Amino acid sequence: MTTTAPAPRNDGHPYQDPSRPVDERVEDLLARMTLAEKAGQIFHTMLPLHPDGRPVEHGDDAMVPTDTTGLIRTRLISHFNVLGAAGARKMAEWHNALQEIAAGTRLGIPVTLSTDPRHAFTDNPGASFTAGPFSAWPEPLGLAATRDPELVHQFADTVRREYLAVGLRVALHPQTDLATEPRWSRQTGTFGSDAALTAELVQAYVHGLQGEELGGHSVSAMVKHFPGGGPQKDGEDPHFPHGKEQVYPGGMRDHHLLPFRAAIAAGCAQIMPYYGQPIGTDWEEVGFGFNHGVVTGLLREQLGFTGIVCTDWGLLTDATIFGEPHQARAWGVEHLGVAERAAKALDAGVDQFGGEACPEVIVELVRSGRVRESRIDASVRRLLRDKFRLGLFDSPFVDPGTAEETVGNSEFRAAGEAAQRRSLTVLTNHERTLPVTGTRPKLYVRGVSSDAAAAYGEVVADPAAAELAILRLRTPYEPREGRFEAFFHSGRLDFPEEELSDIVRLLESVPTLVCINLERPAVIPEIAEKASALIADYGASDTALLDVAFGRAAGQGRLPFELPRSMAAVAASRPDVPNDTPDPVFPHGHGLPL
Repeated sequence: MTTTAPAPRNDGHPYQDPSRPVDERVEDLLARMTLAEKAGQIFHTMLPLHPDGRPVEHGDDAMVPTDTTGLIRTRLISHFNVLGAAGARKMAEWHNALQEIAAGTRLGIPVTLSTDPRHAFTDNPGASFTAGPFSAWPEPLGLAATRDPELVHQFADTVRREYLAVGLRVALHPQTDLATEPRWSRQTGTFGSDAALTAELVQAYVHGLQGEELGGHSVSAMVKHFPGGGPQKDGEDPHFPHGKEQVYPGGMRDHHLLPFRAAIAAGCAQIMPYYGQPIGTDWEEVGFGFNHGVVTGLLREQLGFTGIVCTDWGLLTDATIFGEPHQARAWGVEHLGVAERAAKALDAGVDQFGGEACPEVIVELVRSGRVRESRIDASVRRLLRDKFRLGLFDSPFVDPGTAEETVGNSEFRAAGEAAQRRSLTVLTNHERTLPVTGTRPKLYVRGVSSDAAAAYGEVVADPAAAELAILRLRTPYEPREGRFEAFFHSGRLDFPEEELSDIVRLLESVPTLVCINLERPAVIPEIAEKASALIADYGASDTALLDVAFGRAAGQGRLPFELPRSMAAVAASRPDVPNDTPDPVFPHGHGLPL
């Protein structure tokens, strides 16, 4: 059953007339806005979604403290990054409730909702959400393993259709960084280490989200993290102070720009600079969101980007995340106050502050004469133009019934499951262990659902009684203490000795198929040598793995980065150079037919 969406607000002003050109509507609305209303547009903050689908108000338990009505009606903010999830109908109803709140503001400027990726298996509230009600696909690394731009376009088009149904209009993706530092925690969201392949796939992704040009059918692509977040010193992530340095010892800075050039050529509507602070270059040694040479000199002037530049989240103010204090990521300008940080970022050329909600700072900067109102107008003009191009002023509401029918429907789920199978990468297949043959072989499983395995063989509790063991592993990492940082898997890539010894004992006692989830390039030479067969996955169900193992589907993936032989080789590699370790266990592009 569907419901009829309310009509959009229309007070007879020219900006509310869909027959007028977009630029004319923008100028009419901009001329009517107060400085406070303009300042509200400059912020793109987080907004938690309560699991029951209601707006979160002050006092509710949430990842970040929130007053939804106050943000929209008092602080006049209209761009929000959605945190959390609910069922498709509830998400659509929540979106409509927000639009009703926004319709009650003086000018009725509709809300624009954005989201981090929601279609795979990673659960990190600072980067990506598990699929939940949406169709489940492999992570971008898995899409890269297929090397198929048409599949990436199909994926992005599916994302577009599911996002539109619940009112999500900006994708905080694709992530076009190159996976050149093996320890970096954000590699699972990339297309791997190959710049040319990444460029090809990001173009398909942008076209799948936006179409040939931005319109009412589109989800706006916010491509990140400019100018390429891969070359992090020691692989640490600049969400945190110990990871703020970005370095280029191999002199390959321009190499990391290739995918962004492709994204701009494809018409991406928005770009996000990263937190990183470049060290040892001719750029000012301040975070990219504050960096005039990067945002204006490189992105705007050299690369010709004319769309929206939105900073990564939390550059201005300290924040509380999961009850823990977190320092603003104002790397290189930590000594500046909030207002001067904002002014420096505006001077650098950014249009919007991600994860912040302090429009009064912008008002005061203008009133004090530190920032001209015309400078604010230039950014607000871009932001309003995209709201109009996306059709939000004319069709701000969605149909909860259609959302329920669209999100996670059988067609989308089947496509995602097929992509999971295709992305699986066969690394070794000693003595032709795969595909598994025979009638209901005795299987010992670890890290695999016994119920799923029972459809393929007889599951036994003792590996000594098994004809084949099936073991699923994840890329090793060093656990971090902070509740938020614990989501970012960093540090060593090899298994601790005790854990490795336990794995090797199993491999030596029974023929074993090992499947390892590669969110980073695992260091597993002993496992590669002793496993009867080794498969890499990048987000795949147990059933997808078993279908490939038993010959019911073909795993066609090829490694999107190399797998190093040792941590010493990783430590000696150059963070900006792709596939830079000697004698890797498996080179980039490796994959066996099956």
